[in-house]
Amino acid sequence: MSEEDRRRWNTRYREQPATREPSTFLRSLADRLPREGRALDVAGGSGHDALWLARHGLDVTLLDISDVALERAAEAAREVGVSLRLQRLDVETEPLPPGPFDVVLCLNFLWRPLFAGFPKVLAPGGLLVFAQPTRSNLQRHAHPSARFLLEDGELPGLLDGLEIVSYTEGWTEEGRHEARLVSRFRV
Repeated sequence: MSEEDRRRWNTRYREQPATREPSTFLRSLADRLPREGRALDVAGGSGHDALWLARHGLDVTLLDISDVALERAAEAAREVGVSLRLQRLDVETEPLPPGPFDVVLCLNFLWRPLFAGFPKVLAPGGLLVFAQPTRSNLQRHAHPSARFLLEDGELPGLLDGLEIVSYTEGWTEEGRHEARLVSRFRV
């Protein structure tokens, strides 16, 4: 991404109301996720999922390219009384922060080269939680555009060094066609 992308995301976050609810997919995993340790929320925006992880006992680092999103996340963390580590990072050009992380969360963001970096920052036995719409989503929704969609059935093939714990692909309760994955770093 470029400085232009950063400005575009800052504008988008300024114009959108802040989302406070965590992902239903993330909430569905509450009994599978650790209650302590470190978590990394990649391209986590204004922090609704990072806050949920922090309230459940994890030490969370939130990465995003948008200054506005990170400011919103900091404000929301103060409001609910949790701590977040916030880092402005362009994950398309800069490496992920060093781990090890017990959970790496990447929801609604697709940059295929990241999959090579996930095993490098996961702790042994650490979990990658990933969800992204697929091309089938275009049957009902114009956005995200095809550039930001997984091919149907593509996600398992992107994993290297990670063992699939659960994988689903289909229409969600929110009406999106998504690939959803939990995978574990094999030692």
